[in-house]
Amino acid sequence: MENMPASSALTENYPRFKAETIGKNKSIYDQIESLAKKHQCTPSQLALAWVLHQGNDVVPIPGTSKIKNLDQNIGALSLKFTENDLREISEAVPIDDVAGSRNYTGSDNQSWVFANTPPKDTRAST
Repeated sequence: MENMPASSALTENYPRFKAETIGKNKSIYDQIESLAKKHQCTPSQLALAWVLHQGNDVVPIPGTSKIKNLDQNIGALSLKFTENDLREISEAVPIDDVAGSRNYTGSDNQSWVFANTPPKDTRAST
């Protein structure tokens, strides 16, 4: 967040980076950054490793176009957390405390939240 340009499409159109929300969200990021230092990893690795620890039916899908970021993402696989670690990470980001919508301004009608996803068919395919 520190290296982000002051005026960019991200800051202009993404509600979580607007002037009225960024301070609150920066404090949440600071907590995650502190936990990452504690676990000797980057905040991104901490987040990916936390997702990996959520169960066998949950898979993070990180995207990158740079090999150095891919290598960093792979580094998340080596992180091991205790139940206390997982709780501490979860409590660092109370979802109700995140300020601003997760969708870009004007894109709410394109969000998966509004998708008509059919229920999963539990019958075996023949």
